[in-house]
Amino acid sequence: MFFCIGRNKTGTTSIKKAFQDLGFIVGNQRKAEILYDKYYFNGKFEPIIEYCKTAQVFQDVPFSCPDTFKYLDQAYPGSKFILTIRNNPEQWYNSITRFHAKKFGLNGRIPTTEDLLNAEYIRKGFMYNTVKLHDTPDDDPYNKQIMIDHYKKYNSDVIDYFKDRPQDLLVINLAEPQSYMRFVKFVGINSPYSDFPWENKT
Repeated sequence: MFFCIGRNKTGTTSIKKAFQDLGFIVGNQRKAEILYDKYYFNGKFEPIIEYCKTAQVFQDVPFSCPDTFKYLDQAYPGSKFILTIRNNPEQWYNSITRFHAKKFGLNGRIPTTEDLLNAEYIRKGFMYNTVKLHDTPDDDPYNKQIMIDHYKKYNSDVIDYFKDRPQDLLVINLAEPQSYMRFVKFVGINSPYSDFPWENKT
């Protein structure tokens, strides 16, 4: 089983497509989002763990959220984890704010808390909770320093957790040369492709 645990806007959709192109069964993202919305914020991981019996590969929320990887590792020993990263934290911040501005901000501006509360993706309030994961204040939901600190801490926590098990974690920047070759070697499969498909690029 493979869990793609990089934070959103680090190439997770491209990883998903790469797995699909290689014939892997990828979990239904909408079902995962509903489980995340219903259980993750209450610290109830059992339904998420049970859902993971439905496929071979999982990505996006709740798999990209703090602490989820620890529960998955305990529930599915022998699984492999892929931490996708960007060139630097600022690139990640710029990508996520551009994406959210396009999707949820009025006239393409960075969303306000009111915008997030009224965004109708999944349900009203879903996007508010998702952004609040970064611990930003309501009067500045995309506070740059707080979000960058969150991103750095999340990546550091993942790397530290697997520090004695390097064979179980792949840390990868999809923009780097040879990243796809590192990916297929980690997965343990021969591929007819030479690079990642770029999806949802911002």
